[in-house]
Amino acid sequence: MRVSLTSWQFWAFLSAAFAALTAVLAKAGVANLNSDLATFIRTIVVVGVSAALLTALGEWQPPASIPLRTYGLLAASGLATGASWLCYFRAMKLGNAAQVAAVDKLSVVLVALIATLFLGERLSPANWAGVALMAAGGMLVALR
Repeated sequence: MRVSLTSWQFWAFLSAAFAALTAVLAKAGVANLNSDLATFIRTIVVVGVSAALLTALGEWQPPASIPLRTYGLLAASGLATGASWLCYFRAMKLGNAAQVAAVDKLSVVLVALIATLFLGERLSPANWAGVALMAAGGMLVALR
């Protein structure tokens, strides 16, 4: 099988792999630390890595070249990300990593619903069956 660095599937799989590492490392990282401070440290690392990547690839843009709507959407996304991370690390502090990660991944179900309603995306019946199975699986893993 040939892998293309330009395929969304390749990058989505890497995202899933790194998300799995995130869950395990976060659980270990918050063991002896306040979850909000852990989130702050993680955020600093993300900012540093993003800045280094933009610099290395020469992809910085003049701030004035970015539309205000884009700034607004990305600011709202940043607020949602921050809230998600704070809740995620708090949940990791309190719960089992496998259960927390499973419930966190119910975001996939919510994305399917929200993208359908607000972005006009369309999923096939097979796609919806997958979404339903993901919802059921997330809920089953969350059971004690």
